Amino acid sequence: MTRGNTLGAPAPERGLVQRLEFLDGICRGRTVLHFGCTNWPYTRTMLESGGLLHLRLAKSARELWGLDSDPEGLRTLEAHGVPNLVRGDAENLASCPLDRTFEVVLAGEILEHLSNPGLFLRGVRRFLAPEGRLVLTTVNAYCGFRFAQYFFRGRGGTAEPVHPDHVAYYSYRTVTHLLAREGYAVESFRFYDLGDEHIPFVPRRIRVANRVFSRLAPWTADGVIAVCRAQEGA
Repeated sequence: MTRGNTLGAPAPERGLVQRLEFLDGICRGRTVLHFGCTNWPYTRTMLESGGLLHLRLAKSARELWGLDSDPEGLRTLEAHGVPNLVRGDAENLASCPLDRTFEVVLAGEILEHLSNPGLFLRGVRRFLAPEGRLVLTTVNAYCGFRFAQYFFRGRGGTAEPVHPDHVAYYSYRTVTHLLAREGYAVESFRFYDLGDEHIPFVPRRIRVANRVFSRLAPWTADGVIAVCRAQEGA
C-alpha cells in the first residue's frame, strides 16, 4: 500500500453534475463492472419504478456486469432477466470468481457502507484494465440540506438523516487522501446534486433546502464523485 497524500489531487471542478447523467456518460460504450448493482433492500421498489441504476447503465455500457454481496437481491435481478451477475464480498475480492478486467469499475454509493474501504480499493485493482478507471460516488459529509435537517429535527443528536447501513461520511479531502493511500491518482472530482432519482421521493422542505444550498455553494451538494486510475507500482 502506498501511503500517499492529496497534494497531487485536482481541485473539485466547478458546477454540479447530475449523478445519473454523469455515470451514463462515463460508462457509454465501455465495459463496466458495477459494484452494489442490486441496491438491496430497495431492489424490487426500484425495479417497479424503473429507477434501478444497473438497468440504466445496461443501456449505455457496451458490456455490463454486476457484483453484489446480497443473494436475495441477485436472485431478484436474475428473475427479472438481468444477465452477468456475480456474488462477491467487496472487502474480500480475492475470493470473487470473476476473472477479467473492465474499462470502468463503478462503485456507486458503496464506500460509506464498508467497514474496511482500504481492502476494497486494494482488491478492486484486479478488475481494472491497464487504462481502466475507478469511479466512486458517495454521500458528501458537508451536505447542506442534511445539516439543516439535523439542525431542526435532530432530537438532541439522536435522529440523524442517514441511511441505516452507513458507517462513514466522506468529503473531498478524505476521499482523495484515502485513494492516494491505496495507490490511486484522482483525475477529476465533482459534486452531484440530489438528482431526479431522489427529488420526487423527498419532502418539499428537503427539495427547497437542496436547491438553496446547491446553488449558493455547490460543495455542499448531496454527494461527491471521484474518477481515478491505479498508479503503476503502487
